This record gives sequence, structure tokens and C-alpha cells, in this order.
Amino acid sequence: MSLTIRVTDNELAAIKGYAALHGMNVSDAVRTAILERIEDELDIEIAKQAYAEWAADGKKTYTLDDIEGELRLK
Repeated sequence: MSLTIRVTDNELAAIKGYAALHGMNVSDAVRTAILERIEDELDIEIAKQAYAEWAADGKKTYTLDDIEGELRLK
């Protein structure tokens, strides 16, 4: 399947520069960037859901300062 996107000349130059920097062709660079963005956003949503469940169970987080103070490391 193919996909067509419209970009400005400046955007195309940036995409081509990015692709060249990473030794990819434009198609691979765009595909990789899009899929990585999707994966990142899905990971963020999963993390938010997991944290909400964790917090709903009454669990608490501690800062490094809290832990160091409790262990008298500071």
C-alpha cells in the first residue's frame, strides 16, 4: 500500500536531511518516525492507566530526597 502526504519544500528538505543523517531513504525515515510516534503515545497512555490503577490501590511514590532522608544518607 502506498500513502501520499503533502509537505512544504522546507519540510521535505528537513525530512531528506534527517534520512541522510540516519542512512535511510525518505520513505523509511517517514515510516519510522510515524511508527515511533505512535508507539510512544501508546506507551504513554498505558503508563498513565497503570499509574492510575496503582494509585487507586492506595500506593504512594517517594522522591529520592524522601528515601535519602529516611535512610539518613543526607
